[in-house]
Amino acid sequence: MIEKKICLLGAFAVGKTSLVRRFVTSCFSEQYQTTIGVTVDKKTMSMDGQPVTLVLWDLYGEDEFQKLRRSYLRGSSAYLLVLDGMRRATLDIALQIQLTAADTLGPVPFVILINKLDRQPDWEVTDRDLAQLAERGWTVLLTSAKTGQGVEEAFTVLVRAMLDTSQRTPPAGITDGV
Repeated sequence: MIEKKICLLGAFAVGKTSLVRRFVTSCFSEQYQTTIGVTVDKKTMSMDGQPVTLVLWDLYGEDEFQKLRRSYLRGSSAYLLVLDGMRRATLDIALQIQLTAADTLGPVPFVILINKLDRQPDWEVTDRDLAQLAERGWTVLLTSAKTGQGVEEAFTVLVRAMLDTSQRTPPAGITDGV
């Protein structure tokens, strides 16, 4: 069996913990709980008939007081970089985190998740912002931890990229999890 460490990175309150909970247990809670340090969960999924165990490191959210600890990233095979579509500032934080992650991990696969798709009319992140991320060659997926839309796809795309030895990153573009 293959076991891979995946980190969930992003600003505070973007929905990292909710995405993990939705993926691992198919549940969502309206109650917000701040992650202190790191929370680790596991889930085994099948990829092309092969079992893959994901060790999911849900890292605390970065803000002006708390920066990402590189030691938490070490040993990661990939990461999900999560933004809150309703807060444009989380995009700027995510871009900074991506630089740190790339510097620490090298060219490992990652996927950008714009979370809170169920609240899209309230988004501050624009179509232009999404297009600029895709222009960098990054995969951008739209998710909702609340409804589950795009969550399974996000992990599947990331795992496929990790297991694909001929192509280290998933194909670029934006999808809404449909």
